Amino acid sequence: MAYTLRTRVDGEFDDVVEKTIDALEDEGFGVLCDIDVQETLQKKLDEDFRQYRILGACNPQLAHQGLEHDLELGTLLPCNVVVYDDDDGIVVTAVDPQRLIGITADDELDPIGDDAYERFERVLESL
Repeated sequence: MAYTLRTRVDGEFDDVVEKTIDALEDEGFGVLCDIDVQETLQKKLDEDFRQYRILGACNPQLAHQGLEHDLELGTLLPCNVVVYDDDDGIVVTAVDPQRLIGITADDELDPIGDDAYERFERVLESL
């Protein structure tokens, strides 16, 4: 069962990360956190790992709508977008917000998940 939206992108890793951040901003998302997993694992565990960044993306308008309806929704925020180096290039993947919202079993939140899904689709298509 798929829980992400995904695309493969040609280019340099850091350039793809920047393009992804720009595309998210174009769709109204801010990046609240940027976790460099490769650096963290090296620093904390002295382990080598592929280039891997987790971007915590949040659209303030959609987040506000959701939180106004259900304060516990904050446990599902921000939505993560991951950029990582794969053997065949750079992969950009985002959590499927429809599936994420779906765990609440609250149909009134579905339009927010649908809106976020469409925005993430456009982000990935633009890369």
